[in-house]
Amino acid sequence: MTARARLRPTLPRPRRPRFLRLPRTLRGRLVAGLLALLVLAGTAIGLVTVSELHRFLVDKLDQQLAQTGGRYAVSLQTDPHGDTRAQAVGTLGVALRGGRIEADGVVDGDADDAVGGSARDHPVLDAHVQAVLAALPVGGGPTTRRLGPLGDYRVVAQRGEGGGTLVTGLPLSQVESTVRRLVLVELLVFAGLFALTAAAGTFWVRLALRPLERVTRTAEQVSALPLASGEVELRERVPDENPQTEVGRVGVALNLMLGHVEDALAQRQAVEERLREFAADASHELRTPVAAIRGHAELALRSPEPTPESVRHSLRRIEAESQRMGAIVEDLLLLARLDAGRPLASAEVDLTRVALDCVTDARAVGPEHKWQLELPEHPLVVRGDADRLRQVVANLLANARVHTPPGTQVVLALQAVPGSGAGSATGTGTGTVRDAVPEAVRLTVTDTGPGIPAHLTGHVFERFVRGDRARSRATGSTGLGLAIVHAVTTAHGGTVSVESVPGRTAFEVRLPVQPAWSVQSA
Repeated sequence: MTARARLRPTLPRPRRPRFLRLPRTLRGRLVAGLLALLVLAGTAIGLVTVSELHRFLVDKLDQQLAQTGGRYAVSLQTDPHGDTRAQAVGTLGVALRGGRIEADGVVDGDADDAVGGSARDHPVLDAHVQAVLAALPVGGGPTTRRLGPLGDYRVVAQRGEGGGTLVTGLPLSQVESTVRRLVLVELLVFAGLFALTAAAGTFWVRLALRPLERVTRTAEQVSALPLASGEVELRERVPDENPQTEVGRVGVALNLMLGHVEDALAQRQAVEERLREFAADASHELRTPVAAIRGHAELALRSPEPTPESVRHSLRRIEAESQRMGAIVEDLLLLARLDAGRPLASAEVDLTRVALDCVTDARAVGPEHKWQLELPEHPLVVRGDADRLRQVVANLLANARVHTPPGTQVVLALQAVPGSGAGSATGTGTGTVRDAVPEAVRLTVTDTGPGIPAHLTGHVFERFVRGDRARSRATGSTGLGLAIVHAVTTAHGGTVSVESVPGRTAFEVRLPVQPAWSVQSA
């Protein structure tokens, strides 16, 4: 195979016409199948009835030909008009001798009873028809032949007196007219039945599929429930539980599955509640011994008595680790409270002041980084818990400082997100401008560090997730900072997201100005 053949583009497959496409829904497919079967049945019935009627009428013509016995053809040899008595209209009589027509005639029902003559006078048949008649087998059965302007005939040839051939025929025009009328009647009847069946079938299929629609509605209601977390009550059940029907068996199976899912969710919720209670209780109980250890270490370091340097080093390590353990305990206690859904304090918080203070603190802790602050012209005020929001900003800045090398630029930016009706109104007289209240506030922390590994991008807000475990422990990271950011932001009705590529990592926190949650007064 050549390269040109391999690179030859594949032409798109032609699409079927719309009327040839199968319906997508089960209801449409059932109705379409029913109508297709009706069309096949009607076509088969029509073909059988038309062919049987045509055969019956042709047999009747053959019987009439046998009864006439060629009398009309014999009478034409002696009388130009022939003996038309007891002859049907359209009866053909021909007397042949030596392949030539001696006399021919057709009974037309007029006053003279026939149109015809001898071979010398007024021949009815042309040369082509004469050749067709001359080729008929003598003594054979009736056959169908087209006789020029006369149309289709059932003709029979028999031996006449004196060695001649007598041909007698009856027209097929009435047979064909009767068959055409039957075809027309059947088309009209089947068209009416098709329309009636389409309407009745659609109604019947819709009625038969109602239990399946109830199953679908139940499944849709369950799929809309927040099953990921929290206490969930699965009260939805399929009303049709008749095991005698296919849909009933599906309903029974679905109800059993919903029961198992409800039990599993209840067990999961109970386990989560026990874990939250354990984390809260453990954190609360650890606060006292950790504070005692830290206090005794500080007291020993302040002792005026001479202490060996190795002992003082150990005491300093005890103090540092107790501080780190205390921070972990406080973080776990905060997460436990947020998981339990405890309400936060509610007060007006100036995020502009919070951002300014947090950047000042970060610059003091990490002077080797390049800190930049971008603030709007006017203060941005939201309603929430000031301490927790300050912790969100501090954790994002600390995360950028810990996980980026010295010299990295870190930018903290605040921006108002206007609502659907945002705008400005100009005051009268004084010329002042009143800004519209924003719908939300967007806070972003962007750094120019190495970025977050792709396999960790979707897990950075989970607990105890670290990008570099060895460095994180050395720098004191607990893996809970971003988890607290996510929990506090969610508790305020906001969202947090991250986008990271090598050379740029951006965390975005979006907080509503008026969160839709119940809070206690500060």
